[in-house]
Amino acid sequence: MNYVRQVDGVDRRLIGALRANARATYAELARLVGLSAPAVHERVGKLESGGVITGYHAAVEPAALGLGVSALQGDSGDSDRIFAALREMPEIEDCWFVAGEETFVIKVRVADMPSLEQVIGALNRIRGVARTRTTVVLSTRFEGRPGPLPEPA
Repeated sequence: MNYVRQVDGVDRRLIGALRANARATYAELARLVGLSAPAVHERVGKLESGGVITGYHAAVEPAALGLGVSALQGDSGDSDRIFAALREMPEIEDCWFVAGEETFVIKVRVADMPSLEQVIGALNRIRGVARTRTTVVLSTRFEGRPGPLPEPA
């Protein structure tokens, strides 16, 4: 994190527009925020180099890739050792270090229930894991939607 400068209202509008459509052209963004395309290009570059914008991605439907089963897994134990092992598991899509009964909450995506069983077994074999708790996702109502940007203080 390198937040080189304060994020102003124009930056917030740019970020909101990019969160809605990361493929928008600088000309489209310029129309939305009332600047020239070169000025938008410069601002976006500063937001990227300053660590405010951390990347762009393609949103995909997991089932279309053969990943029809999602689960949330809570793990408790020695956090550094567990984190290193979790990072190496490609089935883990997201990982959060949390306060509460668990040390980590992870999101797992796999093809089927036998694959989920294998992942749970692998998690339980990680040295330092005291216990695990799995919640299988039956359906996804929405996911990955950008929340509102907070107003500046």
